[in-house]
Amino acid sequence: MAKSPAPTTRRSPRPAKIDSRPVVAGVVTALVGFTSSFAVVLAGLRAVGADPAQAASGLLALTLAVGVGVLLLAWRSKVPVTLAWSTPGAALLASSGTPDGGWPAAVGAFLTAGVLIALTGLVPALGRLMSRIPASLAQAMLAGVLLQLCLAPFTALGTVPLFVAPVIVCWLLMMKYAPRWAVPAALLVALGVIAMALAGTGKGPGQGGILPALVWTTPAFSLQAMAGIALPLFVVTMASQNVPGVAVLRSFGFDTPWRPSMLVTGTGTVLGAPFGGHAINLAALSAALAAGEEAGADKGRRWIAGVTSGVAYLVLAAFSTALVTLVTAAPAGMLEAVAGLALLGTLAASVSAALADAEDRIAPAVTFLTAASGLAFAGIGSAFWALLAGLAVRTLLVPRRERILLDGPPGNR
Repeated sequence: MAKSPAPTTRRSPRPAKIDSRPVVAGVVTALVGFTSSFAVVLAGLRAVGADPAQAASGLLALTLAVGVGVLLLAWRSKVPVTLAWSTPGAALLASSGTPDGGWPAAVGAFLTAGVLIALTGLVPALGRLMSRIPASLAQAMLAGVLLQLCLAPFTALGTVPLFVAPVIVCWLLMMKYAPRWAVPAALLVALGVIAMALAGTGKGPGQGGILPALVWTTPAFSLQAMAGIALPLFVVTMASQNVPGVAVLRSFGFDTPWRPSMLVTGTGTVLGAPFGGHAINLAALSAALAAGEEAGADKGRRWIAGVTSGVAYLVLAAFSTALVTLVTAAPAGMLEAVAGLALLGTLAASVSAALADAEDRIAPAVTFLTAASGLAFAGIGSAFWALLAGLAVRTLLVPRRERILLDGPPGNR
């Protein structure tokens, strides 16, 4: 009698493994974006007249605007769009000084910049006008306003060497072994040094509090603040953040939802301005973290990294005021030193881009030197005059035909 075949047992299929890389990439994007440049934001807001509470409110408003904006854009477009605050814009503020009209006038300038950003998405002609500003001059202006802040770490070595030297050493070592984390690591060392200094003196970090709070400032408007802050802030935000942000996403095969992005970032800037936020925009450098291979092999799921970064920013907002309270207790020059280290890479890239064309270096050089000089005339800061000087010199020295060849037709920029 033939044996019946032994019954076969069916194995239940294993559940598909969920790829967590988009989530991790989104969290890393937010951490790097926040920790690598929040010191720059605080330095910029304080420079244009904000007190500690107003600066803390500004950082909180920016963090919330970035978080909500990313959630809206990434969820609706299913593209790994990420946002950030305008780090070059904050550096511009740090070199501008308090405008006529004080902090309320600066807030009015922030609001105006937000309106201009939103209009760029609504009015194509404004975008075309913006594209007519040569990139070399915009980069030269940015490099000029960055120079003084990037000198701060080395200047502080002469005044508070015991505080600054460990931060610089940490930054250098991390630049060699883990460049992406160089500035966050330097910030952690700086916070540790500040905490130890406070513990040694027995002093607390002041009465600033640790709970996040938004502080309203009624905007004021002045011609000097419009020309000296609003217009340069708009230019550097567009040229150094929004345009490169589009290029980064395109390099990974994604089309940026341009009009929604400009409307969201412009509206977010307008809403955050009365609480001290200067500008938000498309992320540039950190955008690669959410759009690249680190966010997973499936490009169709990388938008999750954008959404996750938005959630992470909202979580980080809860700690923003505590960080400001601690940093405010730092020795004079410490905050600027950390901000300067955060901007060294941006300075190098801006100088390189400004002087890349051997046939067109005089106008960018004039722009750079004018911006770095700190020139102020009629209450308007050096960034505005630098752009005007560069345009005038370029018009005088470079024939129109050569300018067209250098820049390309406006529609192709």
